[in-house]
Amino acid sequence: MKTLPLAGALLVLGLSCTALAEDRPDHFHGKSADTLEAAVANFSEYNEKLAALLAKDDLEPVDMAQVHELTYTLENALEKISEELDELADTLEEVHVASEKLDAEVVKTQGQKYLETARKIVQ
Repeated sequence: MKTLPLAGALLVLGLSCTALAEDRPDHFHGKSADTLEAAVANFSEYNEKLAALLAKDDLEPVDMAQVHELTYTLENALEKISEELDELADTLEEVHVASEKLDAEVVKTQGQKYLETARKIVQ
């Protein structure tokens, strides 16, 4: 049992050193977020997990390890959400420009495309 506190301390030390490194090793991958729906679901679920850990009065080494691991899933989710939001902004701009030109066909098609994606983020 004495090895557990030592292992925890070494883990924290390793995490600290890793955080300071310019090129962090990619030792965890987290849950993938191949679709916007998956990204939003992972983002919500893992934010709740992070909130539960942060609500503790004291963060133990095992908690720090859990935070470290779950941030990979959050990073994956944010990357996918960011990509999708960039595309969503482009689609909205098409709707905006088409509305200025009174191009109802583009407004309708691109507006529907915009709403389909936007609804995946906000209910």
